[in-house]
Amino acid sequence: MSELLEAGYRRCAELTRRHGTTYFWGALLLPREQRRDVHTVYALCRLADDIVDEPEKVDLSVPRDGTPAERLATFRTWFFDALAAGSSDEPVMAAIVDSIRRRGTDPECFGRFFDAMAADLVQDTWPTWDALSNGYMEGSAAVIGEMMLPVLEPYTPEAMEPARALGKAFQLTNFLRDVDEDLDRGRVYLPREDLERFGADPWLRRVTPQWRELMAFEVARNRALYDDARPGLAMLPPASRRCVGTALVLYSRILDRIEAAEYDVFAGRIRVPGREKLGVAVRAVTVGLPA
Repeated sequence: MSELLEAGYRRCAELTRRHGTTYFWGALLLPREQRRDVHTVYALCRLADDIVDEPEKVDLSVPRDGTPAERLATFRTWFFDALAAGSSDEPVMAAIVDSIRRRGTDPECFGRFFDAMAADLVQDTWPTWDALSNGYMEGSAAVIGEMMLPVLEPYTPEAMEPARALGKAFQLTNFLRDVDEDLDRGRVYLPREDLERFGADPWLRRVTPQWRELMAFEVARNRALYDDARPGLAMLPPASRRCVGTALVLYSRILDRIEAAEYDVFAGRIRVPGREKLGVAVRAVTVGLPA
C-alpha cells in the first residue's frame, strides 16, 4: 500500500476514534482490512456532517471556502470526481475511494447521502414520522447501513433491510440524545405531529409530564427499530456479528440512560462510559453478546 493510502487510512481511524467512539469500539472486533473500511465510511459521513453542522471546523480533507451549502456541493463534486477517477491526491479521499472500489459499494448510496446532508441546510423541522423516516432518514441513516454492508460481508442479500433498520435506529437514538444540541442549531428532528400529540415543547428545555410522555413514545419506537435490525446479526460472519452486535448493544444502552435520567436530555449529553464500552466488547469476544 502506498504512503498516501496509509496516511489516509490512519486519518480515517483517527476521525472515527475521536468522534464515533461506538463505531470505533465495534470495529476493533473486525479483522484489520474490514476495520479500516468501517473507518472510511465513518470518515466520509463525518466530514460531510461537519460541513453542515459545525462549519467553523476546518479539516484538511474538506473545502475551506464558501458557505456551508457551497462547501458541501464542492465536497460532493470532489468525492464523485475522485470516485470516477479511482483515486485522489488527498490522503483521506484516496482511502475512501480505495475502500469503496474494493468493496463494490453502489455509488447511488452516496447521492442519497449528500442529498440528505443538503436538506439539513434548508429544512429544520419535519411534519410527520413518515416524512422524517422515509424522507430524510432514508439518505442520512438507512443508506449508512447500505454503505456498511459490503464491508461486513453478509451471508445473504436479505441482510439489507436489517442493516437499513439499524442505521435508522442509531440515528433516532442520536436525535433523542442530542435534542439540546440540535436546538442550538435551530433544528428539531422530533416530528411535529408527535410534539402536537403530546403537547410537548422542546424549546422550553424542561422536563415536563408532556415531555416525558413524548420521549417514552419515541424510545419505544426506537427499540422497535432495533428489534427490526436484530435478525440481521445471524446473517453476518462471526467477526462482523460481534462488531455490529456490540454497536447495537451500546447504542441501545443510551436509551436506557435516557430513561434513567427521566428523559432529561437538556442537562448534558448522555453517554455510555468507556469502561462499559470496553466491557461489552470484551464480552462479545469471550462469551457472546449480552441481551
